[in-house]
Amino acid sequence: MIVQLSPDTEQAGYRLVSLQATNSTNDDALEAARSGDPGQLWIVAAEQLAGRGRHGRQWSSPPGNLYASLLLIDPCDVAAAPQLGFVAGLALHEAIETVTGVGAPRLALKWPNDLLLDGAKVSGLLLEGHRLQQGGALAIVIGFGVNVAFAPTGTPYPATTLQASGPNLAREEVFRALSSAFARTFSAWRTSARMSASDPFGAIRRLWLERAAGLGQEVTIRLPSGEKRGTFEGLDRFGRLQLKSAGGMELIDAGDLYFPNLLHDIAKPDAGTKRFQH
Repeated sequence: MIVQLSPDTEQAGYRLVSLQATNSTNDDALEAARSGDPGQLWIVAAEQLAGRGRHGRQWSSPPGNLYASLLLIDPCDVAAAPQLGFVAGLALHEAIETVTGVGAPRLALKWPNDLLLDGAKVSGLLLEGHRLQQGGALAIVIGFGVNVAFAPTGTPYPATTLQASGPNLAREEVFRALSSAFARTFSAWRTSARMSASDPFGAIRRLWLERAAGLGQEVTIRLPSGEKRGTFEGLDRFGRLQLKSAGGMELIDAGDLYFPNLLHDIAKPDAGTKRFQH
């Protein structure tokens, strides 16, 4: 099979660069932005040699899985940029449901940016923002790593593969569905933002919460400063997690969410690149 965009995605102005191997598709997308690329550019690699996840964590990237990054130039203002993580999550959920036939609640979005299949991580995304120069364009890079054929071992919480539900699935099929779903979801988000000035995130928030893992449950949020426990009540109008505890309602900008049966490690964010954690 060949990695390619669907005709409707191409008509929407998206382009594709397909590589056999690279260090990081996110880094390649940023380099394209610095070279003047206008955006709406997908970069896909069969293998990453130096993939990374949130907080600079190493991301295992063997051949057979999907490694894809999307470059967007000035898609929104900086304040709204974290919403793109939820847009991407919804597109990913739709794509995986399309190719596997498995939907919610078995397929669930885990705040802020993981996708779970039967309670195990099957995909994650990394949203990064860069100012190309002082006062210049805002480059947003959204990186997707999907465990199509292989799942890492020794992870802080369980991981699985898409082939556990669809043995014949290939990364090319997953990418085609993902790129198409993102184009639709991104367009709908921008339209909603223009039409709902008082709550531009409202429609995406509602759809995301309908697919959320752990909503209404007791959870723990791990932060560099320690742990917070409470009930996952929802998201506020900016995408912050609403955590209800004996002390009242608290809004969490970023952190690692886990449920009682999942264990996470704690890692401090590295300096430098701005990583939108919502």
